[in-house]
Amino acid sequence: MENDNRIGVGGSSDDLPNNNNDSNDNNSLDSGSVGTQPKKKRKEIAPRSKVWNHFDKVVENGMCGAKCRNWVLHKRILNFCPISSHKGEQMAEAIGNCLLDWNLDNVFSVTVDNASSNSVMITELSKQLDMWGTNIMEGKHLHMRCMAHILNLIVQEGLKEIDISVKRVRQMVRYVRSSPARTRNFVKCCEVQKIDCSKTLSLDVPTRWNSTYLMLEAAQNFEKAFDRFNLFDEHFKTYLSTHICEDGSIAGTLACDDWANVRSVVKFLEKFYELTIKVSGSHYVTSSVHFEDICELDVYLKLCLTSEDLNLKNMADGMIKKFKKYWGTPDKMNSMIYIASVLDPRNKFVYVSFGLEELFGEENGKKVDKQVKAYMETLFEDYLRKYSKESQYQSSPSRSTLSDLSDSSSSCSQNSRTKALRTKLHMKKQKENSGSGAAKSELERYLKEDQELEHDDFDVLSWWKVNAPRFPILSELARDVLAIPISSVASECAFSTGGRILDRFRSSLTPKCVQSLVCAQDWLRKEPNSICVEESLEYLEKLELEMANSGRDSCIVDVQVQPYLLKLAHLF
Repeated sequence: MENDNRIGVGGSSDDLPNNNNDSNDNNSLDSGSVGTQPKKKRKEIAPRSKVWNHFDKVVENGMCGAKCRNWVLHKRILNFCPISSHKGEQMAEAIGNCLLDWNLDNVFSVTVDNASSNSVMITELSKQLDMWGTNIMEGKHLHMRCMAHILNLIVQEGLKEIDISVKRVRQMVRYVRSSPARTRNFVKCCEVQKIDCSKTLSLDVPTRWNSTYLMLEAAQNFEKAFDRFNLFDEHFKTYLSTHICEDGSIAGTLACDDWANVRSVVKFLEKFYELTIKVSGSHYVTSSVHFEDICELDVYLKLCLTSEDLNLKNMADGMIKKFKKYWGTPDKMNSMIYIASVLDPRNKFVYVSFGLEELFGEENGKKVDKQVKAYMETLFEDYLRKYSKESQYQSSPSRSTLSDLSDSSSSCSQNSRTKALRTKLHMKKQKENSGSGAAKSELERYLKEDQELEHDDFDVLSWWKVNAPRFPILSELARDVLAIPISSVASECAFSTGGRILDRFRSSLTPKCVQSLVCAQDWLRKEPNSICVEESLEYLEKLELEMANSGRDSCIVDVQVQPYLLKLAHLF
């Protein structure tokens, strides 16, 4: 098989990339013959997935790890397993076991929604990190709230003001989509009304406002068709007047101002929809623009409060109250929201200080600004202690050099006091330059430099990749902060994948099989090059026989992946 790749599951040092090209006799079939046809010798199997080519193997405090050498953001599903309870303690235990399996003990932040059990889970996980001795800043910035979830709560609050109009549109869309005959009648109505629109009607999920926005955005294009649809379907108005909604109320027929409300709310929610799409990405940095997005949203809502549209004004009033609940109090906001913006060379403290005053007022803004600067200096000092030890160890003179210096100094006469003083002075300056004094100025130099110009194709990771030699310790901080996801949408997509894998027609898969399928699919899809995943069934049978003899459990999973058949051997 060509281009075969294997994905390691454990987190030991053996699971890190190994670029050695030594052949492995165990990865090839023994030469022999079947009948008169000789077996072809299998080509060498790559030891790990190609994704490891982006990483360097590093050893810190005796533990092996991997660090991306190309400043490329990666997202991988490490575990997909059932839990016994949704209580915070049980979830923290499950996450801790996953981290131990992967040999990961450095966790910078955890992004979750606002469920109360998640807050308990973060607290328990912080205690666990304390026991491991890897809880940075005592876990003060460990809990990152999902921005997409907060946006959902804010918009849901605003939609309450035009709830009756949304219900009526939802009932009309549900009626049209309920049968093929009604859909055909609606298409005829659109043809008579000469409506040329490529969009189709979609029914929303009431708890997901973005689906409500898409439903209203599509429905407004068929306003004339809905107004005349009763001529093509005599039961249409009867359905609207009598059908009971999910909350037990009756929406009724459309009023004269319903479509005006729909058009205004679609225009109003467009900014929120685009922002949700933006913050839900997982292949680009989102933390550096988190604070900027919050400030822009605050300005937008305040502007809507002055609108002449009464419905829009009422919507903005309710939404800004919900906004202040989560982002109106500095104590409830994670400090990484500000620091990530400072580490964006387009912003630094110039933008953050101004944004804080606009968001919290001049007096409170200046107070929060001082707190953010103090927190960043403390965090930088923590990284300074961590990484300066490595640099000092690498730059410290060897024992032979020290012995040579002692031999040469002993050979000098007692009259060379002047040279000895100069040597002492030189060593003192060198110690200051390589110690905390010069390292602290690294942060000061970054903040004093001019901001980068704003342009659409600016890549903050590329900037830090180029400037990492100038800011070696600060770049390590930026590497961790900029990798923070501000939304949990990407991880929640795994449950959609799991729902397609484990459905009512295939419900007997074991948890390990489901985890194998979900994780393997996620990792294989992230490969930069196409992968040939067709394997020899005879080789897998031999592999299973070897694992059975060694007493290890195995699972052979068959997944149809066009145009290949993936037979993945996953070890547990």
